[in-house]
Amino acid sequence: MKPLTLIALCAPAAYAAAQWALGFAGLSNELGFNPAEWTHHFLGDTALRILLVTLAVSPLRDMTGWAPLGLIRRRIGLAAFAYSAAHILAYLWLDLLWSLPALWDDVLKRTYITLGMAAFAAMIPLALTSTNGMIRKLGRTSWEKLHRLIFPITLLAVLHHLFMVKGNQPEPLIHGAILAALVAWRLAKRFRRSDPEASA
Repeated sequence: MKPLTLIALCAPAAYAAAQWALGFAGLSNELGFNPAEWTHHFLGDTALRILLVTLAVSPLRDMTGWAPLGLIRRRIGLAAFAYSAAHILAYLWLDLLWSLPALWDDVLKRTYITLGMAAFAAMIPLALTSTNGMIRKLGRTSWEKLHRLIFPITLLAVLHHLFMVKGNQPEPLIHGAILAALVAWRLAKRFRRSDPEASA
């Protein structure tokens, strides 16, 4: 299960690298007229979709009864963090040429970048505490409370995408609908736990 998960999580990065290799070779590729924009958009979209997959693990595990799904959730979450970091680095490198003042200016002036950077900043403590050792150090209850930040983080990421896109593109609305469904599932599960009659 874990090797297959790793292969699946690495596949988008391999695809992006292949597009650049094709571009350098002068062959047909997906980079288009603005390879920099394609790259950081692709990485950002991948990060958001993996975040949604992370949130979907628990519902899928409960619906299927397949316990091994729970064992790969942290790995999927770390992949979302890695793609988010790559998304920001691609923007900083390919668009801003490593200009930190320009990045800071964008954070202050562009709402979608403010939202995206806030989401990434909130992901950092989750990534740093993703090990079994940190779970023991923090205690299971405190660790779980901290990692519930994944829900507002994903909301910020969805809003980042919504404010960024131009025109009437459906993807942000689809991502928002998926997030709303996952939150509704979690709230319904909590209600059933707290209401003995509902769970009877």
